[in-house]
Amino acid sequence: MEDFIMKGNNRSFAAIFPHSDDFSIFAGGTMLRLMEQGWTGYFIRLTNDEKDSHDLSIGETIFRIENETQAVAKAMGIRKVYDFNYQNHYLSHEMAVEIRHRLIFLFRLLKIDMVISFNPWGHDEENPDHTVCGIAVEQACWMSGRALDLPELADAGIDRHPVTEKLYVSRNHQTDDFWVDIDMYSERKLNLTMMHTTPMRNMWDSYTRKKTVDTETAFTDIKEFAKHNFVEHLCAKPYCEAFHHISSGSY
Repeated sequence: MEDFIMKGNNRSFAAIFPHSDDFSIFAGGTMLRLMEQGWTGYFIRLTNDEKDSHDLSIGETIFRIENETQAVAKAMGIRKVYDFNYQNHYLSHEMAVEIRHRLIFLFRLLKIDMVISFNPWGHDEENPDHTVCGIAVEQACWMSGRALDLPELADAGIDRHPVTEKLYVSRNHQTDDFWVDIDMYSERKLNLTMMHTTPMRNMWDSYTRKKTVDTETAFTDIKEFAKHNFVEHLCAKPYCEAFHHISSGSY
């Protein structure tokens, strides 16, 4: 099953996440592997990441993270980044309707065959942006292939296009049933993750401010911290990224 999905054959995927570092952290190795096997990749970022720093103004945070995101995407080989620029941490369920309409347009325009995003049915999710993102993506995938949803796009020459493959991530791996071997890409994934300088510094600051530190996971520098949390610990199996996989035959 993995070989069938990973082989590109001129297909396109979109990673849709609320925040700049989500795509590198949760699926960086998978995306590198997909593009090396012929896939065209896009990143759709839903928020402006205005709250992902600890020592910068909101304006400076937005500016730096936007530039960092573009740099990571270029280094990874992503064809284009689409920024929706909604307010960070304030995505709401009411907003999911607007988001899914914008996603339908891009899914059809770019002829997206697979999405990578948060699992709309994941458990223990504390970040509201993650939940709303997953819901909007799942709905847009289904509606993108239906003739009477946004029929005006056909008049603009943008025909319906079904999204046939989905790779969904979730906290604590509750719904995982598909693993992608990223052993050959683990070092590149770590380096790309470190390029998200502003959010990485924010997470490192939060870590170093903790009053008590488990001596077994006491890190001496930010790169060691990132490697443990986003490459080693995040993987359900050694150097594998884990997903819940849905294909067109799953319905």
